[in-house]
Amino acid sequence: MLLRLIIRDFVIVDRLELEFGAGFGALTGETGAGKSILVDALSLALGERADAAVVRSGAERAEISAEFDLAPDGALQAWLQANDYDSDACLLRRVIDSAGRSRAYINGAAATLGQLREVADFLADIHGQNAHHSLLRADAQRSLLDTHAGAQALAKDVASAWSAWRVAREARQAAEKDVEATQRERELLDWQVKELLALAFDADGWLETEQEQRRLGNAKELLDGVGAALAGLEDGEAASLPALQHAGARLMQLTAFDSALGEAAQLFEGALIQLEESALALRRYQDRLELDPARLGELDNRIDAVTQMARKHRVTPEELPELLQRLQSRLAELTLRADPEALAERERRTEAAFRTVAKQLSALRAKTAKSLAKAVTAGMQELAMAGGRFEIALESLPEGASIGLESVEFLVSANAGQPLRALAKVASGGELSRIGLALQVIASQANPAGTLIFDEVDVGIGGRVAEIVGRMLRELGKSRQVLCVTHLPQVAAQADWQWSIAKRTRDGATTSAVNVLDAEARVGEIARMLGGEKITETTRRHAAEMLGLG
Repeated sequence: MLLRLIIRDFVIVDRLELEFGAGFGALTGETGAGKSILVDALSLALGERADAAVVRSGAERAEISAEFDLAPDGALQAWLQANDYDSDACLLRRVIDSAGRSRAYINGAAATLGQLREVADFLADIHGQNAHHSLLRADAQRSLLDTHAGAQALAKDVASAWSAWRVAREARQAAEKDVEATQRERELLDWQVKELLALAFDADGWLETEQEQRRLGNAKELLDGVGAALAGLEDGEAASLPALQHAGARLMQLTAFDSALGEAAQLFEGALIQLEESALALRRYQDRLELDPARLGELDNRIDAVTQMARKHRVTPEELPELLQRLQSRLAELTLRADPEALAERERRTEAAFRTVAKQLSALRAKTAKSLAKAVTAGMQELAMAGGRFEIALESLPEGASIGLESVEFLVSANAGQPLRALAKVASGGELSRIGLALQVIASQANPAGTLIFDEVDVGIGGRVAEIVGRMLRELGKSRQVLCVTHLPQVAAQADWQWSIAKRTRDGATTSAVNVLDAEARVGEIARMLGGEKITETTRRHAAEMLGLG
């Protein structure tokens, strides 16, 4: 259930902080007062796309925060834990700056719009004022049926399985169409792969080869340099180490006469030790390093071979292993393509997988189509369409498609004795509104979301039908939180609670305000909805009667 909605600098709202109750709540007000702005703001908090136009004029950014209650050990709590969010609360926040940049947060931590939409599936279901028009599209009809059946995930699996089957079928067809070209490419790839395998390139080994080649290639210069250093230290006529050792010993003797020389003598001795160790290390290096023209030649040949191979394929030596993998993958694909039976088997396997999951979806659709059609037909009788019928036709698609093994079409007979025809061809504007509303209310009963929002979905109806719609929403509000933006007094009068949205002008700026209505204020608002600007005592009595207060 939606507990709190905070809106700042959004369209004509400067700041609103709203606390919501349970049951059926009606949001009313004059046209243009901003009733649907609340729904639009909530939609953004639930992951809808936004642009800079939603930021109130003169403001730097718009902010919307929506707090929902969180059932312990529920599916949403499990989702929050799985995605490393705090699972003790459910607070969604959206910030849109004046440049159109958007940021999203879940329980104070950054989130993507995709994550907000995933969370929204657990929390709220919004039915827009033009929702019934979308029902004229085949994809919207199919989506509504699948949603009511709880088959959205299964429908995605069917689409994936169809895609895999299509790829396998196209691979077989391509192989049959161009056998010679495939064979030529296979032969070339086979030769290239063998050539790369024979090279036996290894990235770590390549580094060692380069280092050894660099060392052997400069062996003479290295030996000359090391020899010169050793000569300067201890081997030559002008070797400095013996003289330094003698001077060090003399300094240590002198410390007996004056201890102030101790620090200098110790530093001298330390430096001398470093020089002696350096001389030992140089001698060990000199003993290991040899001129080896034969080995150097091997390394030069290896480096040349690797470099030539890399140049041939227009890659760096370090990219050769990745190149080999790509060529091997392509060769495997072409090898399979050259095996008609293997390709046919893969096609049969993927087709079987598609048909298995598609049949599961078909069974679920068929079962749900009957129950949904029955419920909508009953709803039509209540909504002044006596004798009308609603059915869902599932037309078989023997070859299958990404949508499954059948198409979905809503059929309706608006009056008794009329044949069933496609919804788009039969329903008038008013009839479409009523059928659409019945579908939305009935489909919402199967939706797991705890909050249902209807944004002026009652357009095109009135009188007794509007009263029935109000009762339907009130009944729905017994098990869910239902919010309805409405201009019909018959609908608003059925609500458990009611807010009035109005525009205010201050300092030349127009803003939207929300008034929580008590029993007396509700009478006045319902009377306004009934009578317009001039409200008579008769209108107020009628409003009180509608609210059950008369």
